[in-house]
Amino acid sequence: MKRHYFISNDLDDLELVEHDLQEAGLVKPQIHVLSEDDAGVEMHHLHEVEAVLKKDVVHGTELGAVVGIIGAAAVLAIFWFTGITETYTWVPAIFLAVVVLGFCTWEGGLIGIGETHTDFRRFEDDLRAGRHVLFVDVDANQEDALQAVVKRHPDLKPAGDGSSTPGWVVSLQQKWANFMSTAP
Repeated sequence: MKRHYFISNDLDDLELVEHDLQEAGLVKPQIHVLSEDDAGVEMHHLHEVEAVLKKDVVHGTELGAVVGIIGAAAVLAIFWFTGITETYTWVPAIFLAVVVLGFCTWEGGLIGIGETHTDFRRFEDDLRAGRHVLFVDVDANQEDALQAVVKRHPDLKPAGDGSSTPGWVVSLQQKWANFMSTAP
């Protein structure tokens, strides 16, 4: 799948774009609107980006885990080179290594909460200016449908491409939405 970004000033038009995309065969988990006007996005019933995904929590947690692995390895190496494990056991070394790994991973996530998601940093100026970002994840066979919808909405400005949510995740999200709509 491939992600296409578009910028718009008009939530009314984005509501029509989302409707047109769904009429063209795309499902709601493929379509997202990123905006600082959360109330307007909700009022227009647009598929907004979840608050946690607007932040760099996942990326920060991954970086924290890498630092934690390095720190845990350093702890184990220090215990091994100093010979402390011959006097005591490996239990304190392993316990400290696990604590270092956990703390660094947790701290990385906390740092990520304060950062804008890496994929959305390029749109910060547009968002501050009151514009909205529409991004659509499409398969190769859906590209024509997307381009046809975009042509019908001239106020939608292309803003680049990027990596998308994997197709299997989109499929699971749609199945979950279908299940929740039919559940009692």
